[in-house]
Order: sequence, then structure tokens, then C-alpha cells
Amino acid sequence: MLLETAARRRKGPAPTRPGGGTSLTSQQAEHIRRIRRSGAYILLIISSAVFLLPFLWMLTTSLKSDAENLAFPPQWLPDSFNFDNYAKGWSGSLPFNRFLVNTIVITALSMAGNLISCILPAYAFARLRARAAGVMFAALLATMMIPREITLVPKFVMFSKLGWVDTYLPLIVPEFFGVALYIFLLRQFFTTIPQELIDAARIDGASELRILWSVMLPLAKPAIAAICLFSFVANWNQYLENSIYLRSMEKITLAQGLGMFNGQYVTQYNQMMAVALVSMLPILIIFFLAQKTFIRGVTLTGIAGR
Repeated sequence: MLLETAARRRKGPAPTRPGGGTSLTSQQAEHIRRIRRSGAYILLIISSAVFLLPFLWMLTTSLKSDAENLAFPPQWLPDSFNFDNYAKGWSGSLPFNRFLVNTIVITALSMAGNLISCILPAYAFARLRARAAGVMFAALLATMMIPREITLVPKFVMFSKLGWVDTYLPLIVPEFFGVALYIFLLRQFFTTIPQELIDAARIDGASELRILWSVMLPLAKPAIAAICLFSFVANWNQYLENSIYLRSMEKITLAQGLGMFNGQYVTQYNQMMAVALVSMLPILIIFFLAQKTFIRGVTLTGIAGR
């Protein structure tokens, strides 16, 4: 009895946490970490399945026959894979090759306009000092709270008076006047670049445009890649404004062409889903090729709080 009491006194009291209670052993802590990690993985798997479910439905629907599309209850997997739906949908009565060319032209020029018009003001807000720069930046961010639908009617009246209806100009020219979200993201990234690099370039006699081209842009490739991806997806999937301004069959885009599958009496859902999957391929390919750069750009544009 006395020996047990002496041993307890030598060991001392059990270690406690800062908030009270006994501390966990290393094995118990590792076990809790494994449980939390497993729970996070399970949650991610369930969330991924929820997001992938519409895509899998599109894929299976594109391979079904007309009878299987109208079956009730809905049939997930087709009895046989009808790959000819892709050929019928793309080469049918609608000129999707022309729609694809129109979409590429509008998207490429819009992306160029976004980069040109957003990089310059982002650099100015990040590195140049001017009176009321903070007020102007706040006013720029305030424009992000204006719903796009509010500007549709004034823009249509203005472009119709200019004679731009049924042309690509109403869809391309506004992109050369900047997008508040892209300017904000680029500005946040530019603030993470060390000021010493800019000061060294100024000491060497470089102008502001030279600094932007030779110092800032090479380091801002992740942010630029993120902006390009955002712009590409937004313009590639644009439907509302395209439907407002583009009227001729030879000028409409892929998004409008997909809407034409909705017939008055019958809709070929299998062919519609097939063409929709084909139109999604450029977005998926670009994202997977530039995934690491895109994620790094989005991450770094949100860590600067200056």
C-alpha cells in the first residue's frame, strides 16, 4: 500500500489540457485525426457524387434511343449504346459547325478584351499612388452589386441606335471596358508581388509599362490563367445576351443552337444531350490541363488583404 502511494506521488498528477481535463495520448489523438479525416473524405465523396449525377444523366441520355428517353419510370442505363446520336445531333438540320466557329470567335475576342482592359487598371490600383484611389476602387467594387438584368434594356437601346443588332459588336466591345471581378482578382494578386522587384526595375530606368510587362505579368501567370478560364466559361456558355442581339442563323452560337432542339411537338433529348456534351468538351479539357495553375491563381488572389 505504501509502495503504491509513493509511486503515485513520484509520477505526479496526470497532465491536463489548457481548458481542463486530462490530455489525450498520442495514440488517441491519432485515432481522432483518422476519424475526422475519414469523415471529411466521406463528405467529399458524397458531394462529388451529387455534382456528378447530372453529368452522368446527360451521358446516359445521349446514348439512349428515342423510346428509352420517354420511358417511365426513367431508365438510367440504355439497353444498347446509340453513339450515332452524336453524329445525328451535330450533323442534322442545324449547322453546328458554323455555330462552333461563331462561338470561338466571340469567346477569343472577348477574352482578349478582358485581359487588355483588366490588367492595366489592376496594376494601377495595386502599385500606383493617386488621390482618391481607395474611393475609386470601392466604386469599382460597388458595380459588382448591380444586377446584370438592370442594364439589359439600356444597353439594347444604345446598341440598336448604333446599328449593332445582329452583329458580334454588342458581345465583344463591352469586354474591352473591364470587368470589376477580374480587376479585383488581378489587383489582389499584384499586391502579393514584392515591392522590391518593382523598385529595382525603376532604379534601372524601366517605365511603368515595362515593369508591368517584364516583371508583373510573368509572375502573375496563375492569376491570368484563372481570369482566362473565368472569361472563357462565361462567354462560351453565354445565352441571354446572345439571344438578344444575334438573330441570323449564320451568326448564332452553340448555346443558342442547343435551345433550338426544343421543338413544338417533340424534342430529341438524346441528340440534345449529345451535342451538349460535345460543347462541354473544350471547357473540361482546358480546366484539366490548367487545373493546378487555376487553383493556385484563385488561392493567391484571395490571400492579400492590402
